[in-house]
Amino acid sequence: MTPSETNPGRGTAGDGPSGHDKPPTPPAASDPQSHVGSAAWELLLPAASAPARARGRSLQAALREAVRSGRLAPGTRLPSSRDLASDLGVSRGLVTEAYEQLTAEGYLRSGRGAGTWVGGAVRAARPRARDLAPRSTDARADFVPGTPDTSLFPRAAWVSAQRGVLAEMPHDELGYPDPRGLPRLRTALAELLARRRGVVADPERIVVVSGVAQATTLLGFVLHARGMPEVGVEDPGSPQHDALYAAAGATTVPLPLDDGGLAIGPLYESGVRSVVTTPAHQFPTGIAYSAERRAELLDWARSVDGFVLEDDYDGDFRYDRAPVGALQGLDPERVAYAGSVSKSLAPGLRLGWLLVPESLAEDVVERKRTMDLGHPSLDQALFARFLERGDYDRQLRRCQRAYRERRDALVAALEEHFPGAEVTGIAAGLHVIAALPERYGPQERFLTRVTAAGVVVRALTDYTHARAHARAGDSRQEGVRLVLGYAHLSPARIRAGVRLMAEAIAARPR
Repeated sequence: MTPSETNPGRGTAGDGPSGHDKPPTPPAASDPQSHVGSAAWELLLPAASAPARARGRSLQAALREAVRSGRLAPGTRLPSSRDLASDLGVSRGLVTEAYEQLTAEGYLRSGRGAGTWVGGAVRAARPRARDLAPRSTDARADFVPGTPDTSLFPRAAWVSAQRGVLAEMPHDELGYPDPRGLPRLRTALAELLARRRGVVADPERIVVVSGVAQATTLLGFVLHARGMPEVGVEDPGSPQHDALYAAAGATTVPLPLDDGGLAIGPLYESGVRSVVTTPAHQFPTGIAYSAERRAELLDWARSVDGFVLEDDYDGDFRYDRAPVGALQGLDPERVAYAGSVSKSLAPGLRLGWLLVPESLAEDVVERKRTMDLGHPSLDQALFARFLERGDYDRQLRRCQRAYRERRDALVAALEEHFPGAEVTGIAAGLHVIAALPERYGPQERFLTRVTAAGVVVRALTDYTHARAHARAGDSRQEGVRLVLGYAHLSPARIRAGVRLMAEAIAARPR
């Protein structure tokens, strides 16, 4: 016997306040519809107890969900409106209205004199919310690059800025924004970027975007429409560029590097007219483009009537001297400049900026408008206030101190546990390149053993376009070359992780 079957009362057909309705009881066991009636009664009982004004909507929602979830299977005959109303202690009109509404929507079917049945059109499974966000692994140490320390997010200052914005923000700014972004934010960004990164920052040519990923895709659409379907990318380089440009209908062309940056000869030979670069701190090699290479790259862009997309993903973090100025400052008509708060605040904010050459500005803004009608106004106003009050500068200094300490811890740990290791790319950014002596190879065996020890690392070959070839041959000949991210790890965890790697290699059979 179910709990509902122990209730001795019988509801009335009235639909007054729930406190005046008698508790409903299910149909008697002798009723040929008793099983279905009992099931329906149990499923719909909470809806019948809803406040009087919401009871009809609640009853429809509960019945609809029972059909969707499969608890009332296709082909099930429902109790008559009179019987169900009596069982639930509600008016017959409420049940009749619910049956009619769900019949119109396709959840139920009915025929004259044939009763009401669950229809066969519903195929939806019970919804299940999955989380597809990239998460940290359960590894004992994770040196995968590109992840900031989100525990450094300035919660108190952010909340303070948010309160101020909510108190002061005009009502009309909550409407659809300028696709480029709020003038207040674009003005604050222009001042910041000119001061810290040396860009030529006209607020009229700044577009607020959802991170560098959206900036890349926006430019991909615009360049493709202008007859530039191929985009050069650094090799090795960011693995995301292929997918981002493919989403815009463009094809990426891998281009090699040399000691000065992107190799100019292969760039000319490729035939591309646009290229994406990371000149301040090349990802992942850590090269800072030389002054000569910067000039050569701009000469190339002018000669082919092309464009350079400068991805300034970590340009604010330089540890030996002031950050290298942005390439865009040398030729703002040939360089589009993109950056974000993903490394300085948090990737989850999805907040960035794109400075576009004047010849591309109108097309980029129109594409941004049709893509999402502009970035959220409240987030923009909040970040503008954060910039204006100096909070963002303070956050950058805080991150700079923390990340430098962690870089130093990683370099020291590598020197201690892997004597003879050559560590490069340490002057800036959030990762280093560690080239280990030949005795620690071959690379495949090294990676297998440290992974088994619970340490996650990435080889430099993981960031080349010729991954299979590099894994099969070059890695055995060049030794072990690792890309080690450190920003998200405390100094203690960095030291422990490097020690685990060393122990895993020392334990290998000879």
